[in-house]
Amino acid sequence: MSRLLEIYRKDIVPKLMKELNCTNIYEVPKIIKVVVNTSLNEAISDPKIIDIASNDLAIITGQKPVVIKAKKNIASYKLRKGMPIALKVTLRGKRAYNFIDRLVNFALPRIKDFKGLKRNGFDGRGSYNFGINEQTIFPEIDIDKVQRVFGMNITIVTSANNDESAYKLLESLGFPFERR
Repeated sequence: MSRLLEIYRKDIVPKLMKELNCTNIYEVPKIIKVVVNTSLNEAISDPKIIDIASNDLAIITGQKPVVIKAKKNIASYKLRKGMPIALKVTLRGKRAYNFIDRLVNFALPRIKDFKGLKRNGFDGRGSYNFGINEQTIFPEIDIDKVQRVFGMNITIVTSANNDESAYKLLESLGFPFERR
């Protein structure tokens, strides 16, 4: 079992039940899935970049990414329908909690001049979005072997109905939010 999932079940659930006035254990918000996306604009001219980024993303998440292809032609970008342009990984269950544990405890503290995650990344329905500029913050990536630096967008979908409940869940999981 994941370390963070065990902490969530033993410590965080009772704490959130009191804070959010939940009468049932199933009312407490939880992580449903974590989606990691990366867009690779240079893949239009050099298709090998998809393989390089796919290997790095697989190392980071522990799961092989899905290649997203262009849905329509855009002449000004020299993009044709069906060309690979992005990668996506959806993590659920133990893998999601493992990824969040590594992200919060190892990756985010390695960002240069990091002051915390912005609080305006909530979408109103309990999901949180934020971006990372480079994959080298993850300790699994060997910086000497990196051929291309790319950023990624991370979406954390929770079962919370509102932003306040989702914020309390993520804060109790250890997310470093900016101080007001």
